Amino acid sequence: MQTISENRCYGGIQGVYAHPSKACACDMTFAVYLPPAAEIAPVPVLWYLSGLTCTHENAMVKANAQQYAARHGLAICFPDTSPRGDGVADDDAFDLGQGAGFYVDATEDPWAPHFRMWSYITDELPRILDANFAIDPDRQAITGHSMGGHGALTVALRHPGRFASVSAFAPIANPSQSDWGRKQLTAYLGPDKTRWADHDATMLMGETGFDGPVLIDQGTKDPFVDLLRPEDLAHAMAARRQPGAFRFQKGYDHSYFFMESFMADHVAFHAAALGL
Repeated sequence: MQTISENRCYGGIQGVYAHPSKACACDMTFAVYLPPAAEIAPVPVLWYLSGLTCTHENAMVKANAQQYAARHGLAICFPDTSPRGDGVADDDAFDLGQGAGFYVDATEDPWAPHFRMWSYITDELPRILDANFAIDPDRQAITGHSMGGHGALTVALRHPGRFASVSAFAPIANPSQSDWGRKQLTAYLGPDKTRWADHDATMLMGETGFDGPVLIDQGTKDPFVDLLRPEDLAHAMAARRQPGAFRFQKGYDHSYFFMESFMADHVAFHAAALGL
């Protein structure tokens, strides 16, 4: 693992690191914020999965999450959203290829050799954090935005017992029924829609629910709301009687200003679920 940068931030350390990934068969970059409490003992970790076109840097710089993580004693991990580099398949569209990994393990060409973000997020990167940082692997929570909200929900729903809580900002909630989903799931996983079900938060919520609290925030002026399909997930949560809250925030859009406005709520929500 290579240290790219480490900076003092709210009394803790904001670091950026790179490593050769076996899962993605290329070098990957991620960021970790360690609060001051990590200097005393291992701390819980909040995973933040970012959206389309983002890298590890967008939320690290724009979401202003570190001050709340420092206050509650949480680490935050900001992974990248896809494999990158020479020899890694790409597409001219912003919503497919590099920057658009969709948190799945691709089985179709030309994506299969590198686009294994599911394995990277759920297996390889957690082991790297456990081995190199003062993080308690038994105390985890997860959140994300847009494509990353889709990733956070599906990862949490398919790993019962791993995460104390899950939240999302404007998640792609029902990708099987949306152009932000059908295109990518077809490209990465093939046309058999039965293989998509494991990566659709609405379907998973209806089938199993989540064994902890859920918090969803959606802006009412989000220009992508028809692609996100938040009402489908809201109905699934209600039908399942899922503990948690689905909040429509009046006047907010899809930008990082939206996330920054409610980041304090989300970090506090996860801190409470983790017993902090």
